[in-house]
Amino acid sequence: MAYDVSPTARTLMVLELIQNSPGITADQLGDKLGVSERAARRYVAILREADIPIESVRGPYGGYRVGRGLRLAPLMFSTTEALGLVMAVLEGPRGAADPVESALGKIIRVLPEHIARSTDAIRRVSARAPDPGVRTPDPEITAALVAHSTARRQVTIHYRRHHDEWPMDVDPWAVVVRRGRWYLLCWSHAKDSQRVLRVDKVTKVEPLADEFTPPADLDPLATVEEHLAMGWKYPIEVVIDAPREEVGWWISRSMGRLEAIDDTHTRLIASTDEPDWYAAKLADLHAPYRILGGPELQAASQELGRRLIAASTPDAG
Repeated sequence: MAYDVSPTARTLMVLELIQNSPGITADQLGDKLGVSERAARRYVAILREADIPIESVRGPYGGYRVGRGLRLAPLMFSTTEALGLVMAVLEGPRGAADPVESALGKIIRVLPEHIARSTDAIRRVSARAPDPGVRTPDPEITAALVAHSTARRQVTIHYRRHHDEWPMDVDPWAVVVRRGRWYLLCWSHAKDSQRVLRVDKVTKVEPLADEFTPPADLDPLATVEEHLAMGWKYPIEVVIDAPREEVGWWISRSMGRLEAIDDTHTRLIASTDEPDWYAAKLADLHAPYRILGGPELQAASQELGRRLIAASTPDAG
């Protein structure tokens, strides 16, 4: 099947061919592109006019090559690659001024026409509002937090909660993205404790003179997930008849903290606002377990058991 390819796309294809096959001739370029040798030379001239040093060597082993010291990466995607990129970008909520959305538009504008049509079509029909409760943080504030975290520099952040806003001196250990939400894992000097804060609620970042050293064994994602599993309305304690390593395959870190009791038993400490949901998740365990703490979870599990028994019992009528 033949496709209409824009001159810009063909010019980028010429550059990629020369980069990947130093010494390629104008005749070979024409064959690859399905154009005449003269047209291929014209695309080479366009590259040179754009100040890209395309060198030519005469003789039986001659041809075109990119000048020494220059290695460009033109955007040469297949349709599958381009659609994959668009799907990844559209995975999360996007706002009108989002820099990723802007970058995606630039990428689409320089893709070959037949690929651009497909990717832009997906982009247009996939535009959607942010998921409820998920807010994209300010890119400049996020970039500042990441930069100071990398530089291990203390900062003062201004944090908004409800209608109030107050400054906090923190060590920004890491910025973590989990299920579309952006979190700042940090050490609060005022609270003298570890904190997990929403990045979209940070309104200002001011660097301080002092540096910090994060914990040597810090696992940012695991720490954030364990933190988010605590502090809910109903406390939970469950003993599972399986070793800690095995239970770790069944229970995600976001469900709570696992503690080894001995070689064959594990304690799960957590909390939840949704006992019915938590009871259903526990039912996926591949080992016996006992709910020692949390009357709400015990009641929800008993109700779930009754429903399962009723669903599996033939109707007497």
